[in-house]
Amino acid sequence: MKTIAVIDGGTRPNGNTAILTNLITEGISVELIQLRDYTIYPIIDMRHTLKGFQNKADDYNAIIDKILAHDILIFSTPIYWYSMSGLMKNFVDRWSHSLRDINYPDFKEKMAAKKAYVIAVGGDTPNVKGLPMIQQFQYIFDFMRIEFGGYILGVGNKPGDIMQDQKALFAAAQIKKELI
Repeated sequence: MKTIAVIDGGTRPNGNTAILTNLITEGISVELIQLRDYTIYPIIDMRHTLKGFQNKADDYNAIIDKILAHDILIFSTPIYWYSMSGLMKNFVDRWSHSLRDINYPDFKEKMAAKKAYVIAVGGDTPNVKGLPMIQQFQYIFDFMRIEFGGYILGVGNKPGDIMQDQKALFAAAQIKKELI
């Protein structure tokens, strides 16, 4: 049985992206990781210094430990300014540290064994303007050799708007079938 983690990059509880993600995962056992509940400091690029990256006193490694235990990752993020949320971007940026962290010597190999989905909702024609963000995730997954299972770009601005996006609701049902 494959295990699933949802990495929620939303800042608003019960926002449109969370609603859409919940439709996919309802009735399925998942570990929900709400990035807003953790402290993740921004990366300071130390790749080219003698000391290299330094560990930070934050929650980042605890989250990495959680996601490494799962086979499937669902990246759930509202579309903010035509990209992933700052919480999500900050989290992904820190992967640069994990790639060089002696505590995670096989980080890339473990990530390469995973399958990932992206669920995103935005209010300004996300089916077009959200595509560069999907491409960004594709590049991230390609670099890490993570299988990209698919994505949904939903339409929603005010809370609950996503329930009017029939295409996104249909796509959510399809991904749910894959996960079951």
